[in-house]
Parts: sequence; structure tokens; C-alpha cells
Amino acid sequence: MSNSILTKNALAHSLKSLMEHTPLNKISVQHLVDDCGLNRQTFYYHFQDIFDLLGWIYKTEAVESIAQYRSYDTWTDGFYKIFCYIESNKAFCNNTLDSLGRNHLDNYLYSVTNDLIMGVINELSGGINVRNEDKQFIANFYTLAFTGLVIQWMRDGMKEQPQQIIEKLSKLIEGNFLKALHKYETK
Repeated sequence: MSNSILTKNALAHSLKSLMEHTPLNKISVQHLVDDCGLNRQTFYYHFQDIFDLLGWIYKTEAVESIAQYRSYDTWTDGFYKIFCYIESNKAFCNNTLDSLGRNHLDNYLYSVTNDLIMGVINELSGGINVRNEDKQFIANFYTLAFTGLVIQWMRDGMKEQPQQIIEKLSKLIEGNFLKALHKYETK
């Protein structure tokens, strides 16, 4: 592993650790570098600001880990992984949700969800003549519904088990991707 990745990981670990007990808007670059034994110059060599680091954490820890779940048979596994990531990083994600860094959580959720759904839409649309704009519209609709569901689950204290939510979601959505594609089919 390169020194750059090791440094970024050290900064990420420190930020997540600090966010266990300190609101994101109270964490400064100085707090962060003091916590992990680096200097400010090293931080700024890798990241523009703390929000840049926050975005990097979501991208590297969560987004890349679910790329393999972009098919109709595996999309529920991908969604489950998203819930598991949030549960296992509860303080970090909740702190992000309640901060000026909220857009990084929103971007993370939107990015991973849209990527999963577009994979399913593209798979199911084989042989159906649907414009790309319409596929994107369908994916955007389901993405926003899912991200809203996740945010509400977080706001409600993450009480409901992710597997139960996924089962309900699967019942609700089963067959609807294909039905939506047929509604936008051009003949």
C-alpha cells in the first residue's frame, strides 16, 4: 500500500474516531492532525478540507465495496450492504447527517443507490427500446425513494432491522422496474 493511501487512511481513521464524540463542525484540521500525529501541511497535501476527507471516506469505504451488486438478482444484497455500512459506522454517519457535511452522506447514498439501480435498469432493458433519458428518470425516481427511506430510518434511530426493510422494499419493487421500462418503451 502506498504512503499516500496509508496517510489518507490514518486521517480517515482519526476523523471517524473524533466524530464518535465530537460534532463534525467542531473538528478542526488541527484537531485531526494532532490526533493522528501528522502536520497540517500533510493534511492539505491530500485534502482541501475536512469535507473533502469526509467525501473520500464515503467513496473509498462504501461506494467501491458494493459495485458487484448491480444486477437484478443481487440489488437487494447491495442495499443491505448500504444499511450494514451505516449501522457499523453509526456515530460517523449520524454525525454527518446532523452537520454541514450532510451533502456528503446524501451524495454517498445517491451515488451508490443510483449505480445499483442503473445496473438493474440496464440489465432489464435489454431488448426493450427505451431512451437513456427515460432509464435515468426511472433510476432517479427509485434512487430518491430509497435514499429518503434510509435517511428516515437513520432519523428514527435505526430501530427497524435492515433485512426487514429490504424484504418490504423487495415486495414493493418486484416487477416494477420492468413495468416502468415498458411504459417508456418507444415503438
